[in-house]
Amino acid sequence: EISDITQKGYEKKRSKLIGAFFPQTPGKSDLSFSAFNKYDAMCRVLRAAFRNIKHSFVGRFVNLSPCVPGMDPSTGQERRTPVTPSSSSRYHRRRSSGSRDERYRSDVHTEAVQAALAKHKERKMAVPMPSKRRSLVVQTSMDAYTPPDTSSGSEGEGQGDGTSSSREGSISMEHWISRAIHGTSSTTTTTSSTASSSSSSTRSGGSGAAGGRLADVLNHSAPPDVTGYTNNTATDGIQVERAPGAGNAAQRQTPKYGNAELMETGDGVPVSSRVSAKIQQLVNTLKRPKRPPLREFFVDDFEELLEVQQPDPNMPKAEGAQMVAMRGEQLGVVTNWPPSLEAALQRWGTISPKAPCLTTMDTNGKPLYVLTYGKLWSRSVKVAYNLLHKLGTKQEPLVRPGDRVALVFPNNDPAAFMTAFYGCLLAEVVPVPIEVPLTRKDAGSQQIGFLLGSCGVTVALTSDACHKGLPKSPTGEIPQFKGWPKVLWFVTESKHLSKPPRDWFPHIKDANQDTAYIEYKTCKDGSVLGVTVMRIAMLTHCQALTQSCSYTEAETIVNVLDFKKEVGLWHAILTSVMNMMHVISIPYALMKVNPLSWIQKVCQHKAKVACVKSRDMHWALVAHREQRDVNLSSLRMLVVADGSNPWSISSCDAFLNVFQSKGLKPEVICPCASSPEALTVAIRRPVEEGSTPPGRGVLSMQGLSHGVIRVDSEEKLSVLTLQDVGSVMPGAMMCAVKPEGVPQLCKADEIGELCVCTVATGTSYYGLAGMTKNTFEVFPTSNIGAPISEFPFTRTGLLGFIGPGGLIFVAGKMDGLMVVGTRRHNADDIVATALAVEPMKFVYRGRIAVFSITVLHDERIVVVAEQRPDSTEEDSFQWMSRVLQAIDGIHQVGVYCLALVPSNTLPKTPLGGIHLSETKQLFLEGALHPCNVLMCPHTCVTNLPKPRQKQPEIGPASVMVGNLVSGKRIAQASGRDLGQIEDNDQARKFLFLSEVLQWRAQTTPDHVLYTLLNSRGTIAGSLTCVQLHKRAEKIAGMLAERAHLQDGDHVALVYPPGIDLIVAFYGCLYAGCVPITVRPPHPQNIATTLPTVKMIVEVSRSVCVMTTQLICKLLRSKEASAAVDVRTWPPVMDTDDLPKKKPPLLYKPSNPDTLAYLDFSVSTTGMLAGVKMSHTATSAFCRSIKLQCELYPSREVAICLDPYCGLGFVLWCLCSVYSGHQSILIPPSELEVNPALWLSAVSQFKVRDTFCSYSVMELCTKGLGLQTDSLKSRGLDLSRVRTCVVVAEERPRTALTQSFSKLFKDLGLHPRAVSTSFGCRVNLAICLQPHRLGKLADQGTSGPDPTTVYVDMRALRHDRVRLVERGSPHSLPLMESGKILPGVRIIIANPETKGPMGESHLGEIWVHSGHNASGYFTVYGDEALQSDHFSSRLSFGDTQTIWARTGYLGFLRRTELTDASGERHDALYVVGALEEAMELRGMRYHPIDIETSVIRTHKSITECAVFTWTNLLVVVVELDGSEQEALDLVPLVTNVVLEEHYLIVGVVVVVDIGVIPINSRGEKQRMHLRDGFLADQLDPIYVAYNM
Repeated sequence: EISDITQKGYEKKRSKLIGAFFPQTPGKSDLSFSAFNKYDAMCRVLRAAFRNIKHSFVGRFVNLSPCVPGMDPSTGQERRTPVTPSSSSRYHRRRSSGSRDERYRSDVHTEAVQAALAKHKERKMAVPMPSKRRSLVVQTSMDAYTPPDTSSGSEGEGQGDGTSSSREGSISMEHWISRAIHGTSSTTTTTSSTASSSSSSTRSGGSGAAGGRLADVLNHSAPPDVTGYTNNTATDGIQVERAPGAGNAAQRQTPKYGNAELMETGDGVPVSSRVSAKIQQLVNTLKRPKRPPLREFFVDDFEELLEVQQPDPNMPKAEGAQMVAMRGEQLGVVTNWPPSLEAALQRWGTISPKAPCLTTMDTNGKPLYVLTYGKLWSRSVKVAYNLLHKLGTKQEPLVRPGDRVALVFPNNDPAAFMTAFYGCLLAEVVPVPIEVPLTRKDAGSQQIGFLLGSCGVTVALTSDACHKGLPKSPTGEIPQFKGWPKVLWFVTESKHLSKPPRDWFPHIKDANQDTAYIEYKTCKDGSVLGVTVMRIAMLTHCQALTQSCSYTEAETIVNVLDFKKEVGLWHAILTSVMNMMHVISIPYALMKVNPLSWIQKVCQHKAKVACVKSRDMHWALVAHREQRDVNLSSLRMLVVADGSNPWSISSCDAFLNVFQSKGLKPEVICPCASSPEALTVAIRRPVEEGSTPPGRGVLSMQGLSHGVIRVDSEEKLSVLTLQDVGSVMPGAMMCAVKPEGVPQLCKADEIGELCVCTVATGTSYYGLAGMTKNTFEVFPTSNIGAPISEFPFTRTGLLGFIGPGGLIFVAGKMDGLMVVGTRRHNADDIVATALAVEPMKFVYRGRIAVFSITVLHDERIVVVAEQRPDSTEEDSFQWMSRVLQAIDGIHQVGVYCLALVPSNTLPKTPLGGIHLSETKQLFLEGALHPCNVLMCPHTCVTNLPKPRQKQPEIGPASVMVGNLVSGKRIAQASGRDLGQIEDNDQARKFLFLSEVLQWRAQTTPDHVLYTLLNSRGTIAGSLTCVQLHKRAEKIAGMLAERAHLQDGDHVALVYPPGIDLIVAFYGCLYAGCVPITVRPPHPQNIATTLPTVKMIVEVSRSVCVMTTQLICKLLRSKEASAAVDVRTWPPVMDTDDLPKKKPPLLYKPSNPDTLAYLDFSVSTTGMLAGVKMSHTATSAFCRSIKLQCELYPSREVAICLDPYCGLGFVLWCLCSVYSGHQSILIPPSELEVNPALWLSAVSQFKVRDTFCSYSVMELCTKGLGLQTDSLKSRGLDLSRVRTCVVVAEERPRTALTQSFSKLFKDLGLHPRAVSTSFGCRVNLAICLQPHRLGKLADQGTSGPDPTTVYVDMRALRHDRVRLVERGSPHSLPLMESGKILPGVRIIIANPETKGPMGESHLGEIWVHSGHNASGYFTVYGDEALQSDHFSSRLSFGDTQTIWARTGYLGFLRRTELTDASGERHDALYVVGALEEAMELRGMRYHPIDIETSVIRTHKSITECAVFTWTNLLVVVVELDGSEQEALDLVPLVTNVVLEEHYLIVGVVVVVDIGVIPINSRGEKQRMHLRDGFLADQLDPIYVAYNM
């Protein structure tokens, strides 16, 4: 268990511990790669390494350049100690001792890979190393790991044996192919000649030698947009340099895919570990030109066009004549062949009962048991009898002939399996052999359960030992496995069975059309199908095998394969009995202990035949030490079951190489090809000694990826060497058809899916008629469309061709096919290339999974490997980068994601292979938990839509008739006209709020205006009109007396939310001063909150600060002086003890256009902006709110908002004085103590109108989600609430308001009560939803509902609004922002051209109203900005009106609804702030949309924020879960942003909860986050740089 220590803490601790032991040698750094180096060293080393290395990668660099500019010298000089694993386990010693691991290797392929990598020799990949928190770098001693099986198990054991170089026979192959392509010369290999469009590397403009340093990045022009498809021509400010080694471009005419070839930093300067430098490095790497853009597009159901990969005009095309279907030899029926397998068993069991049938082994290799034919016969009869007569009742037997039963036997008990299998055949019951389920939720066992269920299995046959080993419940019964039907377990050991009566005999028929058995098959997607095999097919198949393998009676055969399915079942269980052969069965467990066991058994028993996989040959080679007594001369046939895997050839060659001296004859090796559907497809016949060895095909991978066969003559790098798998089976006919579409015959030089026509194949997928038709009933057609045979063919699932001399060549499996762009790649080939990358110290051979996932309409390749526990981060990362280059070099295809997982963590198949579909499933669910991830979306994804070119907008030249712009109604709307509203508003006659207060203090002195609640919900204080007036007078007196202030001086009010704040505000008005409300510093967080207070005080030019005694002390505390310079504060006065005497005279304001107060607020982008509010605007504002919300003295309103800026301040401090209603004040901070405070107050005071913020709403939704019942029982009732308005300056958070409404519906909250308001800096409230639930709410005749529309997110990126149906793809719900306030006019204008926009067009919201702010209050006095924001005019149309620009994008929509006055209702929809919006690829993105997608991808992502840096999209996610999940998120985040937003994520940062800063309004502070990230202050768990 490792304690969680961050990188920084670790560094400190470590340098303390070892600092003392090392002399400091200045200027040199001896770095040995330990996982602990901070990544700066890593970056430098990589850079240096990539410059110096030619071919091989050296693992240790000494004497690197002295200190890097801009880097802390101490890190450069600290000596690092190498970290060695504490022990190296015995396992490793045994496995790796001796010669190099020959299993997957082929010298040719390894050399090819080396050569491909050497092509990159001058330019190495400078992939920014991901940053990882220390606690994620797990270095454990080797003993803690059980080494995983290096086998790659039953699914693909041979998974990547390198190709062999031997080319004998390839001449005839070349000759044959050239003949096939009507006699052209054999060098028709066409390679695409498009080199990458320019070999120059662009640099970011203007940066000097230290270009990677942050300051430079900030001070110079931004680097060019690397995300567009610009062809890199030299433009201003971008120097174009010839990259080193690009001098001779002719050498590089290889078809280059993407930009994986050139990956280095733009400037040769080693960069320090600063994040910004890494990003710069990434930007430079990505600046390589992409593939040339493609020409045609398909429309993705909208204008946003995704590119369709066009076939390369130079790609090789098949040119041969149409192939001819190939017939096998006649199946010569020998007279004494039995009429059925049961008949054969009966014959041998009665005439030679002592003949051995099967010998089983224990794990020491000692014979455990010999089953004779007599025993097999008698026991099978017993099983048959018991199955039919002893299950269920006489009247209702449980099993009848034709029923299906499961056979569940372990791999070490072939005897029990064989007995049960023949017992079923004799009883005419259909056996379904399956794997033993080990746990209730085994990988894949659930799918097997579905198969059993669909086959109607109710009985499972098993052995005694296996039955005891199954998991049991406490009561002792076997639980139902996940997905399984309910089954009765039936033990087949003889001692548990009744003897059949003397007169009972099984009914033995000739082989007929009944089903003999069902073999299970796992598909690519993990689903399991049952292939049904008829009795006649089973018998014919045994006859065909007997004929092609020349089996004779009593031969001995050694079997290492799984006897329950495929080749093992066909040879060792079925054909062996037909010929009375003796099978020596080697269990998998014995092979793991002693890989030579099968060779020893061959010698011991002088066996004639052995059935193995290439894995078994490989293991024997690894374990082989000069064994003296090995003699393999008795073998006449070595059946290689996975001979159809092209990479098995190297195991065959290497095995022959070593064992030829031990009597192994070359012609003995017989690869075969098979599939569950077609049974044995082809097998090489054992030939007479000394005949010529079979041919080999050395084919071009480039050609294969286009589906054509080309003998590779010049490109030695990417070739695939194939061996034949013999000829067509006796009695069969074979052809190859095109893999997609209509089954049309291939041309002679084309790769296709092999199909066979014979009795001896499966006949259907059990219960699946449609799939059966597609696979087992195929009628191949010629090029004129005529079927070539009246009999149906069966698809084999193998890709290949029929070569010279009728030999069959297999190039791969249909299941392993990945179609990327327009080319086909085989998973096995990619595995082989990855494994040929040296050095192989970092991952386990045979534990590599390759699959494809579909992202953005194309398949993307994912490679997952198990990492060895002793490899360091850097080593693994280095290996990963080389794998990418190798795959790119050899296959010309990019890898989308390369992940390394800890050893032994990939899901296994029963025989130890990798469970591919399960691995893919885990990857897509984010449950794979990799320890290293490298994503390369920039290099792979070439089908993004074209970047948008901005269209010229409608200009004044377009016809503008009345209120129409180019045929659309102009988008404008307004609230009610203030002039026409008749109301008895007494306060209207006063121009100043201070006068309104004095009038109320005289006319209604004891009317309560304010009530403040504390966290317990009790009243903490209240103010009547006269109390407020009196206390304000005293403040004014104090200001005049102590501070000697003049008219118009600015005073900062630093108060907690409460009554003091209100008193101080009116005191300032009484004294003629201008108040500024400032949020007090947070006592627990002075360092970050106090500077903001200080800044507002300074920027607002406050001459004095008023506050409480408590805050006064805080401002003078030690912590405060550490954060800011306390000596520069203006005078600070506390107002707790007010003077007794009142001032001589109150200030009488005269000009209503002078300043009433200043409103300061920090925007989400971190800008501090103060706006000026005049007395006129303040009064107009209050009146507008009074009219909209129908506020009168008799009303009570509950307010739970921060009272420092915007509408929150106005509602808290001003409205009650103007309208006379009572405000119940609830400080939002109190909700952290008591989340129910606000809603309890609303219920207790029977409030009809309440205002809150999103953070309050979120607190209630999260904090009270599970408490609604207990609140209800306490009598909480929200049924009186008519309006609950969320005060906001952003797009309404639809999801939050909806969940809030749903949650509190049970407490009586009317769903229509919740609405939002919208304000901004230039106008603090533009929209505010009025009472809609008036007295007539029940009749539903009140104002219109807040409407929600769904818009197309893709259109929005182009600044267009396209309404779609709810739930349609790419739809985004937008809620109306509330009803426009009286006296407010709105128009939508184009932010660039300032022209009016048509209705339902997205543009900037401009506002004209009496309560607009009158300008910014800044120290700098930026006049241009001022006039642009506060007094803009339209460029055409109504050019007279003066508008203020809100800086928000939105649109207007005239709804069908009418309001109470009968007018059509115009709804305003706010989309987002212009300054937050990100311009990427010419389109406009709103961060919130990307964030919403990201949060949905994984349950552990609690919050997300995005921003851009040098045109790279950076996604920061907060992880709620173990740090081990951090890397799961990287692919998921990348996928979802690609799929939903067509954007490539540049950097994914995983951080702890609470790292993303949020302001008091609950808005994310993305720019603060960005600055923190670039300054390395986030202490992230993981940072991934996507290539």
